[in-house]
Amino acid sequence: MIVLTVLLALLTVELEDMLHAVISLCGMCITIGALFWLLDAPYVSVFQLLVYAGAVMVLFIATVMLTARKEKP
Repeated sequence: MIVLTVLLALLTVELEDMLHAVISLCGMCITIGALFWLLDAPYVSVFQLLVYAGAVMVLFIATVMLTARKEKP
């Protein structure tokens, strides 16, 4: 689980396509929520999943989709 979290964090930083980076960030937030659940912190886990993986990621995805994207040659 920790390896997947670190891998998704690295993908978030290294990917050039903004939409894929946001999706990686969302996956990282979900795995962090799962880690909190495994550490017997259900309140923090639910907060992580609802606020960060839910609301903030919807705002990021909406922002990326509404901005003009350059076509690759």
